[in-house]
Amino acid sequence: MTEPLSFEKSRLNAHAPRLPDADVEAAEAGDVLPRELLRSQAPALPRLSEPEVMRHYSKLASMNYSISEQFYPLGSCTMKYNPVANEAAAALPGFTALHPYQDEDTVQGALELMWRLEQALCAVVGVDRVTLQP
Repeated sequence: MTEPLSFEKSRLNAHAPRLPDADVEAAEAGDVLPRELLRSQAPALPRLSEPEVMRHYSKLASMNYSISEQFYPLGSCTMKYNPVANEAAAALPGFTALHPYQDEDTVQGALELMWRLEQALCAVVGVDRVTLQP
C-alpha cells in the first residue's frame, strides 16, 4: 500500500482559511531573528485543503501498526525504540540485580545516577522536578 507525497497531491488553488488579523502589532522577523536565519523566499510547502491534509495523515497513520486496530499480545503500552548503547547500560549488573527491599547502602550508585538524570532533565526542560517512573 502506498500513499503519494503531500507535494504530489498539491494543487495551486488549494488554500487554508484566513484567520482574522490579530489585535496586537506583529513584529518583523528581521527585528527578532538574526538575518542569517531568515529565508530569502517563502518555503515550498504543499498546497492542500484542510480535509485533504486530514485524509492524507489519517491514511498514513493507518499504515502504522496500531494496537487499537490489531492484536499485539505483549508490551504494546511501552513499545519504543531503545538504542543498543542504552540497552547495554541498562543490562549492567548494578541495575539488573537491584531488588526493591535491598539495603540502601548497597544501591547508592544507582540512586546517584537517577538523581543526576533527574537534575539534567530538569535543567533541559526548565522545571523543578521530574519523575523517572514509567
